[in-house]
Amino acid sequence: MNAATASLPGGTWTLGNATITRFGYGAMQLAGPGVMGPPADHDGALAVLRAAVAAGITHVDTSGAYGPRVTNELIREALHPYPESLFIATKVGANRDAQGGWPTARRPEDLRKQVHENLRSLGAETLDLVNMRMGDAEGPKPGSLAEAFATLVELQREGLIRHLGVSNVTTEQVAEARGIARIVCVQNMYNLAHRHDDDLIDRLAAAGIAYVPFFPLGGFTPLQSDALWRVAARLGATPMSVALAWLLQRSPNILLIPGTSSTAHLRENIVGAGLSLSGEDVADLESIGRRTPR
Repeated sequence: MNAATASLPGGTWTLGNATITRFGYGAMQLAGPGVMGPPADHDGALAVLRAAVAAGITHVDTSGAYGPRVTNELIREALHPYPESLFIATKVGANRDAQGGWPTARRPEDLRKQVHENLRSLGAETLDLVNMRMGDAEGPKPGSLAEAFATLVELQREGLIRHLGVSNVTTEQVAEARGIARIVCVQNMYNLAHRHDDDLIDRLAAAGIAYVPFFPLGGFTPLQSDALWRVAARLGATPMSVALAWLLQRSPNILLIPGTSSTAHLRENIVGAGLSLSGEDVADLESIGRRTPR
């Protein structure tokens, strides 16, 4: 571990055979409006990726659907040849249409095509982690993931994927995936206001499986946002800092992937996530949301 990595909030987590920083970087915001097309500032996007790695971040999250392929191509341009320490996670299971929608694509031939497109656009021979994305833009949906997930298992056996995970899934789908093959992470929406996965996070921690929340400030009601702002003001911090710090302190298996297209904002997120929350702070924050099992 280098000095930069050691200074990141949250330390590290062992994901399969890789040790990565719990504070990572999500590349989604590097694409254009609506996660479609190129960024307005191409050089700025490259600078953010390079700054993330220079800060010690070793976990970058992307998807071939972002752009599509835009964020993968930016990652390749900015960081290839990749440092041995860099761990790039991607996901499959959705395409993009001309209107910017996210139509599902989970037939075996769709998934094979997406994996090979990720390999090409990232310039990689093997993908570090592929998450099987289920559900839709509104969230997880019930149903079996067996056929789709089995296709990724086949691709893993062929040497094209190192680790497997699942995204936008129900607890039943997590259990189904674990019955088919080893998974190293679950990537779902979770934050102070939406704590439906509280019990799942605890079970995954006990099993040594990472949980990667997305939308750390997504879906707050105005009343909940006011409460978060009050806690943040008391601590002299931003709401994003408080939300990220709470996630890191919530459980050791939580990995963060906040995204930004600004190097200044990247630095703010790193500093903010290291905010120390007292027991009183945590109690006040957790009163914002309720445990609502999915």
